[in-house]
Amino acid sequence: MSFSDWRILLFLFIPATLLAWIWLRDRLPSLGLGSDRRIALPQDFGIARSGRWSDFFIRCFLSSMPLMMAVAIILLAGPRHLSVPKAERELTNIEFCLDLSGSMTAKFGAGTRYDAAMEAINGFVDQRPGDAFGLTVFGDKAQHWIPLTTDPSAFRCAVPFLNPRKLPRGYGGGTMIGLGLKKCQETLVTRETGDRMIILVSDGASFDLGDGKEEIIGKSLRDDNIVVYSIHIGNGVTPPEVSTITNIANGKSFNPQDVQSLQGVFQRIDKMEVAEMKQTYAEVLDWFAPFSIAGISLAGVALCSMMLFRYTPW
Repeated sequence: MSFSDWRILLFLFIPATLLAWIWLRDRLPSLGLGSDRRIALPQDFGIARSGRWSDFFIRCFLSSMPLMMAVAIILLAGPRHLSVPKAERELTNIEFCLDLSGSMTAKFGAGTRYDAAMEAINGFVDQRPGDAFGLTVFGDKAQHWIPLTTDPSAFRCAVPFLNPRKLPRGYGGGTMIGLGLKKCQETLVTRETGDRMIILVSDGASFDLGDGKEEIIGKSLRDDNIVVYSIHIGNGVTPPEVSTITNIANGKSFNPQDVQSLQGVFQRIDKMEVAEMKQTYAEVLDWFAPFSIAGISLAGVALCSMMLFRYTPW
């Protein structure tokens, strides 16, 4: 334990002096430091008692006042202690790149491809508390919809607003995967701490990939330490251009055929990208609680003593 200003502790001599007077005042006359002013009152036919126990309890109650003063002085000195070092979770910055083209309204399980994708995304977010998640949507255009945040409620609130059937005409007419990945890259490169990852969810071939563009995008993502996973939930296999990007960016492509396998893919990604733990340093924290409890307890004792007992000089 340490104090923010130990010099204030020098004032502890005041309550120490008061405590010494309470417990040693009877010995002062024998030491030549005072006079014995006690008065003996005669009582006819009475039996005098020593009163040692009552004297002891009265002195204990009287001691509560200087002890309260001592607690106040210690609190003013600012008691502190070191916290126990803990293992802290390393942050992972995860950007979802979601396709909102018209084909995402196709049936997939009990709902649409969009419904299944958002349900799986929300489940993945709930499984990784402590990570930062963002959402970028794309069709013919790309837009940052949810900035990187550790609040998972933002994703649940976005579900009704991003349904491709409710988007303005012309917004989701095509599939521009390259544009969506570049938009996610813009967000992730601004994060100086933590790992970087993109999870692409799409159901078709891209209009802006091919002719070597996928290799350029993949190398750019790899150079920025961004890992890319792609989930193709449409019919057929993952487009080769998308697989090229994931291979270059140290990721992997998946092709789930139903809702259960889609959720399994996110669970697999969660296991592949295990959160790392780091040891934190001990911090200096204020330590007022035990002294505050002691002060309140002494105040209660002092209040009870004033109502039940009083000191008399004889």
